[in-house]
Amino acid sequence: MSERMLRQFMEMVQIDSESGNEERFMRTLLGEVEKIGGSAAFDDYGNLIATFDAVGCEGVEPILLSCHGDTVKPGVGIEPVLANGVVRSKGDTILGADDKAGIAEVLEALRVAQVRPPIEFAVSRQEEVGLLGVKAMDFSRLSARRGFLMDNDTLETIVIGGPTYFAIDVEVGGRSAHAGMEPEKGINAIRAAALGISALRLGRIDHETTANVGVISGGIIRNGVPDACSFLAECRSADHQKAVNLAEETTSILRHEIEGAGATVDIVVDEKCRAVQIPEDAWSVGIAKQALASVGIDAQAVFMTGFTDASIYNNRGIEMAVIGIGAQNEHSTDECIDVADMEKAVKVLVEIFRLVASES
Repeated sequence: MSERMLRQFMEMVQIDSESGNEERFMRTLLGEVEKIGGSAAFDDYGNLIATFDAVGCEGVEPILLSCHGDTVKPGVGIEPVLANGVVRSKGDTILGADDKAGIAEVLEALRVAQVRPPIEFAVSRQEEVGLLGVKAMDFSRLSARRGFLMDNDTLETIVIGGPTYFAIDVEVGGRSAHAGMEPEKGINAIRAAALGISALRLGRIDHETTANVGVISGGIIRNGVPDACSFLAECRSADHQKAVNLAEETTSILRHEIEGAGATVDIVVDEKCRAVQIPEDAWSVGIAKQALASVGIDAQAVFMTGFTDASIYNNRGIEMAVIGIGAQNEHSTDECIDVADMEKAVKVLVEIFRLVASES
């Protein structure tokens, strides 16, 4: 099992699929799904949706398995290296275990399971840049009302909820002038942006709420008063109303400070996902705990302050627990995965199939 899955995983990560550039990988994946008996097609957004018939059971409701097919940057030209049972990139890119390890594990479980319920398998595009694929997914093609998202790192936790997340994009307009000859004729967009940012509440606001400014850019020459500056901010909270209030506060402060400096400001606030949490005793959590116990793991249900496709599924009425794939140091060039953890993840999926099938 491990050699076949490992080979497929290492082949998959070598197919570039940074967010927005997933088409080649998704088409390759469609072929792989069809090879193992799945019926697959793309929806209008390019998400892959596949179905697999039940094996060894009858009268069982289908379950949904889901992953995402895109990676973060730098994800072009990935060269996976296996050493001492651990796969990592050669060093100048991410590995792409997030989430291609999850995909490889699902495919292997589908190959080896002796019994399984009907399976729907959805692989989204552009998850890493705001859950765009799952938001645009054709949900009319899905009939399952519960399932599992393979997109948690550690096998030791089951993610049962995520926050409301607002992306806040800010464009500041000033007026250019010569910085040495006539700076008084200019309006420094960078200074105006800095005044706005410095007035914000950033970092950890409380135990369930955070805010950040992560990117800023502006100016083109040292000796010119810059007439433009932009920055990317965010806020998130496990409490939806707290996130809403913080986004409104951020917008109000930025307008007051930036316009007070004589500059113009354009602010776009985008709710990427809304806070949602399934109960710790939800069906999917219980099944996942039993399956993880079968490989010796006493998994704990946790709320995460990151976000996954599960937030959209759960808000759409499909109960989804997020279970681990074994990846480490995701979104960095130190990303790696232990092959033994991948094998455990496959065993967990096979046990999930058995548990669900036994409910018939």
